[in-house]
Amino acid sequence: MFSGIVAACGRIERIEPLADGLRLTVDTAGLDLADVQIGDSIANSGVCLTVIERDGPRVRFDVSRETLNCTVGLDVEGGEVNLEKALQLSDRLGGHLVTGHVDGVGEVLKFAPIGESHELVIRAPGAIAGYIAKKGSVTVNGVSLTVNRVEGPDFSINLIPHTVAVTNLKHLKAGSRVNLEIDLIARYVERMLAWREEESKDKP
Repeated sequence: MFSGIVAACGRIERIEPLADGLRLTVDTAGLDLADVQIGDSIANSGVCLTVIERDGPRVRFDVSRETLNCTVGLDVEGGEVNLEKALQLSDRLGGHLVTGHVDGVGEVLKFAPIGESHELVIRAPGAIAGYIAKKGSVTVNGVSLTVNRVEGPDFSINLIPHTVAVTNLKHLKAGSRVNLEIDLIARYVERMLAWREEESKDKP
């Protein structure tokens, strides 16, 4: 479990092909690895990956073909990734509850400065567009953000200068693709409503 508060922006230094996926070597930059062990989870641009090896500031992960098919940004050597270690129960929850399981890949329609901030407009895939709500939370490339406006499958976010400066969102442009994870609460609410509807149909 994560919070969507990026701790460092790392870089994919090396990509090695596996029989069914890739092995990534990531330079974790300023991420504190003092308490990171083999088998721990680190989110890479919103994708929960398991540490298989450590070498100083470098960490290696194996990524399955299924994960690669459902996400973006993990197969680009030299690409930047937003990094966050898994939460401990005593940690402050600065963003919102994030699982690190990407629900879909969105397309950036607009990324432009507005005063000191930036407006980010994204088109969500139809399967998850209904879960995104005004003033609700959404995770974009692992970053916990608040939705300002929703119009059909499109939603807009206001990014403060700090968020742009410390994450890989600064590289976005129209046409970029981003990893999206919907709010965990929305997912459970949808399931509860669907279950109630199923139960009511079964009753005479």
